[in-house]
Amino acid sequence: MAAARWGPLAVLLLALALAPAPAVRADRPARGGLAEPEAASSAVFPLYGDVYPHGLYYVAMSIGNPARQYFLDVDTGSDLTWLQCDAPCVSCSKVPHPLYRPTKNKLVPCVDPLCASLHGGLNGRHNCDSAQQQCDYEIRYADQGSSIGVLVNDNFALRLANTSVVRPSLAFGCGYDQQVGSSSEVAPTDGVLGLGTGSISLLSQLKQHGITKNVVGHCLSSKGGGFLFFGDNLVPYSHATWAPMARSAFRNYYSPGSASLYFGGRSLGVRPMEVVFDSGSSFTYFAAQPYHALVTALRGDLSKTLKEVSDPSLPLCWKGKKPFKSVRDVKKEFKSVVLSFSNGNKALMEIPPENYLIVTKYGNACLGILNGSDVGLKDLNIVGDITMQDQMVIYDNERGRIGWIRAPCDRIPKFGSSLL
Repeated sequence: MAAARWGPLAVLLLALALAPAPAVRADRPARGGLAEPEAASSAVFPLYGDVYPHGLYYVAMSIGNPARQYFLDVDTGSDLTWLQCDAPCVSCSKVPHPLYRPTKNKLVPCVDPLCASLHGGLNGRHNCDSAQQQCDYEIRYADQGSSIGVLVNDNFALRLANTSVVRPSLAFGCGYDQQVGSSSEVAPTDGVLGLGTGSISLLSQLKQHGITKNVVGHCLSSKGGGFLFFGDNLVPYSHATWAPMARSAFRNYYSPGSASLYFGGRSLGVRPMEVVFDSGSSFTYFAAQPYHALVTALRGDLSKTLKEVSDPSLPLCWKGKKPFKSVRDVKKEFKSVVLSFSNGNKALMEIPPENYLIVTKYGNACLGILNGSDVGLKDLNIVGDITMQDQMVIYDNERGRIGWIRAPCDRIPKFGSSLL
């Protein structure tokens, strides 16, 4: 759901150290001139950003030949990776880097199976009248943002855990007509990194090339930043909490199935909630019934030292006797929320106050769980970035399950950065 964050946000100006690249393996060329590793490996990328005040986590990717750096919003809630691009551009936001410029020989024809997969995931209709026809698309997000573009192939430079560097040619969107955010402000990112379950997802394509297994994970730090990984080298299989992936009624979302809702150890008595995990959503969204039940429970449980206050940051906020400096100042006043998943071994996700509250620049504590019905999500319940902070969250498509475990997300794993 990443397009929701293409608004008037200040771009983070980061000095990204670029490490020298080892030689590329070239003994087993595959599709697109890929130097294929001998066995599936893993890649780790630093993340940048935060939930508040910037409202997103993003990754720097090296794309093209010669490679150029682009910032991409990490989105497990959509399949298509896309860049704003000069094809020429009809409507584009101001972005951190020069617009990606495709060449005609990079166009993906509509007869390519990835084009059919993309169209099937978007609207179920795939029309292709000639082998020379390009693969056009239109993608719409939950916040009414959209991108119109054409599918292209180009090289992505990745450093792997086995120290090799690969530059596979992967399909992604060249978006030349965006209806997102404000066109007068600099957007924080150049595009979206789609990591959903569809064949067009970058993750699925890397699996097809034999580069990494179809496993992706992220660790979002509440201090800002974190890391993203492709492949299973970092997965703590025996320690994480696991739930089988359920088929979501809502597109190619990652879903651990339905859950019961608890607050302070007490069931809130709402019907089972269909839950999905979406790193493209800054905040968590509950459908109307569980949202109102939670708000009622919160209000009934708070001490009289907290007063509800209007704050432009979020709909429901409280002030104390003096302004709060961080969630640590206020978390003792709130209890944990728990999602108990019926799928599998009654997996629990505990959501302590620091995973559902923010403290704003006005010194107020605000609820980072929002009413999804207000933004057209109907019965869908989204676990967003705020709730996934300080946890390693793993989407294991090889074994069909989702895992989570508390982790120090401000420490990037040691086997090196994939940022070239």
